[in-house]
Amino acid sequence: MDGSPTIEIEVLSTLSGIDPAEWDACACPEAADGGRPADPFTTHRFLAALETSRSVGPGSGWEPRYLVARANGEVIGTAPLYAKGHSQGEYIFDHNWAHAYERAGGRYYPKLQMAVPFTPATGRRLLTRPGWEETGRAALVQGAVQLAADHDLSSLHITFCTEGEAQDGDRMGLMRRWSQQFHWENHWYDTFDDFLGSLSSRKRKNIRKERQRAQAFGGEIVALTGDQIRPEHWDSFWRFYQDTGARKWGTPYLTRRFFDVAQDSLRDDMLLVLAVRGGRPVAGALNFIGRESLYGRYWGCIEDHPCLHFELCYYRAMDFAIEHGLKTVEAGAQGTHKLARGYMPVTTHSLHWVRDAGFAEAIARYLQAERAAVDEEIEVLTTYGPFKKAHVEEQE
Repeated sequence: MDGSPTIEIEVLSTLSGIDPAEWDACACPEAADGGRPADPFTTHRFLAALETSRSVGPGSGWEPRYLVARANGEVIGTAPLYAKGHSQGEYIFDHNWAHAYERAGGRYYPKLQMAVPFTPATGRRLLTRPGWEETGRAALVQGAVQLAADHDLSSLHITFCTEGEAQDGDRMGLMRRWSQQFHWENHWYDTFDDFLGSLSSRKRKNIRKERQRAQAFGGEIVALTGDQIRPEHWDSFWRFYQDTGARKWGTPYLTRRFFDVAQDSLRDDMLLVLAVRGGRPVAGALNFIGRESLYGRYWGCIEDHPCLHFELCYYRAMDFAIEHGLKTVEAGAQGTHKLARGYMPVTTHSLHWVRDAGFAEAIARYLQAERAAVDEEIEVLTTYGPFKKAHVEEQE
């Protein structure tokens, strides 16, 4: 690259406005070798499934405003960007910011959200072709901020970005926010028993008891991926998903059609774990498979059985990661109960821009105090982990 090319930013209201290969050349260049993307969530096929199924779009509160950066006509960067009419489905909570902004006489919504809808999984948000990282990231941030400013939008939020992106955003003047999740790390165990051997005696016994109780539910547990997943499986899983969605959010985020689209375009990216009793699935957990990580996303059931949630969501995910040599399992947002099962606290990152200078200053002070609280919480929670002292010292 000689000189400084002129970068042009285009805003798309639909992914049909860009060739899938051009998008994925930025979203997952590591998959050009035919392997898996780092994660499937920013691929054209995943984002298009959300759009095609109307899980995002008119009436959802997630209006697509995808960014495309071009240099001399070539696509060098993209970003999943949405105009948001609420703060649902984000998992980085800013409801208090919205209330304070509106009490002060401002209009917080709509705002811009650079994120994967309904997906609290860390990954790249400022998607660039290899070699264009610095220029592309800067152009995408500037484009998003300019879009917000041009339309008098209150703010821009880039959530669950990578630590490197958070550092770059910090240097660009965005406000950086720390949050916390629980992830399981595969220390290259050959078997699940190897993992259990790294735990204290009491925690090891507890997990064995949980697995025994779960597996005594009166049926079989199956793990399906790719062509093993059949269209009829989604009828059962939709019932599970509706039950969980109604209890957690009031209304499920994904439409029923999403699972039909996913069957066609995403089944190789998915691991579906089902508990089957009397020939009928009674509970299930849906995971997405990345290049080095497994991402637990949804769980639900129509029958309650002791410890079945832990077995399907956590232990079967570990089994899959061990068998396939994956480094980590990300089990989604929140849940201190994960700690006793080997999922340890880690830091997640987001970036924020607020148009009103006074409000931005107040948020910056809040984030500084919040960061100290998050650091302290992670330090305390880590001491309650289930691992033997020798294992912890070895990993340090």
